[in-house]
Amino acid sequence: MYLPSARTLSGICLTLLAGLSSFFVPTATQAEETSYRFSPVNQYDIKLTAAYWNPIIQYVSEKSGVKLNLKIGRTSADTTSYVLAQEVEFVFSNHLFSPEREKLGWRVFGRRQMPPVHGQIVVPEDSPITDISQLQGQEVAFPGPEALVAYKFPYAHMLSKDVDVKVVFGGNQNGALAQLFAGKVKAVGGNSQLIEGYAKREDRKFRVLWSSEAVYDLALMVSGKVPEQDVKAIAAAFFNMHKDPRGREILRSASAEVGLTESAHFIASDGSEYGSYRKFYQNAPASLR
Repeated sequence: MYLPSARTLSGICLTLLAGLSSFFVPTATQAEETSYRFSPVNQYDIKLTAAYWNPIIQYVSEKSGVKLNLKIGRTSADTTSYVLAQEVEFVFSNHLFSPEREKLGWRVFGRRQMPPVHGQIVVPEDSPITDISQLQGQEVAFPGPEALVAYKFPYAHMLSKDVDVKVVFGGNQNGALAQLFAGKVKAVGGNSQLIEGYAKREDRKFRVLWSSEAVYDLALMVSGKVPEQDVKAIAAAFFNMHKDPRGREILRSASAEVGLTESAHFIASDGSEYGSYRKFYQNAPASLR
């Protein structure tokens, strides 16, 4: 009977250990921290958008153990293009409630707790324009073609009143308002929350020519490809942030940067609050769907 030598047995054992090691030693990829990309729509210019969101997502990353990286484009339309191309996993947006986009698999898991917002058409307080009919044939600025509350709501209203205007896109709400005060346009379509924040930051006053029905602030949404355990961890970090003294201070400071109320924070949502957004698309002009 053949008996292997001690040297042979040693070689066999080393071979087995080398094979088994691949099961127990994590690869560099496995050891890397789980991370996802987060794209909030550009409600402000890039600098202000980053000033608001970076401290918040850094806190959420720390508390959840799941890394979030901010990914924003030059304009709100650019940022939404990342979302539609599935280049990000988490968003803060209201650009995904059309029937076609709801098929993409995004799910609402939260929202920012703020007073309701309105789509508005505004002019400077000292403007001679007092009615939207006076905007016929004039240039009117909007944040961008994807802005539901700030562009589609007010522009749909003007179309319904047969007020034909020359549309100018400013890239974000700040850009549109800057064109107004530079005298390049006669009026601006916007989101009431952002207009009020701009007025506070820049010490400006507006006359509101038209205001839509009240709707909820933007939604926190997640792609269907993110594991549920990661969604729950990130959601819990967002929703408990205002209950933690350090988290509450971060929210307060970030809100002050953009002119939001100190009480702004994030709460859970199942998406049912966004029925008004979905209803808009049922009756909107084809060009705005």
